Amino acid sequence: MGEMIYVPTTLEEALQIRKETGARPLAGGSDIMVQGKRGIGLCPELPYSVMIISGLDELKGITASEDGSVTIGALATPSEIASSSIVPWHVRKAASGMGAIALRNTATIGGNIGNASPKGDLPQPLILLDAYLVLASERGERTISVDDFIIGAKKTALMDDEIIKSVVIPHSSFTYSYYRKIGMRRANAISKLSLSAAMTVQNGEITDFRASSGAAGPKVIRSRSAEDIIRGRKIDEIPSLKEDFLSAWNDAISPHAMPEYRRHTTRRMLEYFLDEISRGAEPGIIGEE
Repeated sequence: MGEMIYVPTTLEEALQIRKETGARPLAGGSDIMVQGKRGIGLCPELPYSVMIISGLDELKGITASEDGSVTIGALATPSEIASSSIVPWHVRKAASGMGAIALRNTATIGGNIGNASPKGDLPQPLILLDAYLVLASERGERTISVDDFIIGAKKTALMDDEIIKSVVIPHSSFTYSYYRKIGMRRANAISKLSLSAAMTVQNGEITDFRASSGAAGPKVIRSRSAEDIIRGRKIDEIPSLKEDFLSAWNDAISPHAMPEYRRHTTRRMLEYFLDEISRGAEPGIIGEE
């Protein structure tokens, strides 16, 4: 069939192979190998060439910068992310709930984003945190927000000669944080619905407010116009603003993207976050189990 398997030893070599052959990068393979499965005892068969990049040191590691941002190499696993003290809480929380232990030790953040599954765990909190990707090619590097990179279900803005090099999360500091994932079972479940929310309050004023919902439609939902209804207002105004916000959030969801029970559950989670703050919750994590 002509499909090949390449095993580059440096990023430079990988970018050359990517440009010349179009071979798809493969690291953990927890999504791609399932797509190519043929049955018990048979090796997966893929209709395209692949390039195994799991040995590339340039794509590994988690580092903090002086400006407070955190860079996560594309090959970082959920286990590494969940146990890193410098990774923001929302992302650690999502990583710690991804699949079974074996999956958390083999899957990668680059693969979880690059696969663009609507049920991927990590894009949702990354989009909440305005994270962006560094994409490498022989032409150089470019950056793009995770929100813009994921166009829809299984569709991304990755060009044919590019590889995801790293994820950068800008510094943020929240007064209140919330994360909830609802699945059939706890960690082993493919996410049925997940929600992240965060709020920063200074002298009674809401200076930052964000929410993002995953596994609810073809891509992560984050409505900045809905957020603007809350941002800039006072804490004691939340009860009078809540219905307008929830209505705007609901309007941001495509009519066919989310069954009614998911809309209702998302609404209840957002309402809970806002109500707890209105009631005078202590700063920190809301609703931590």
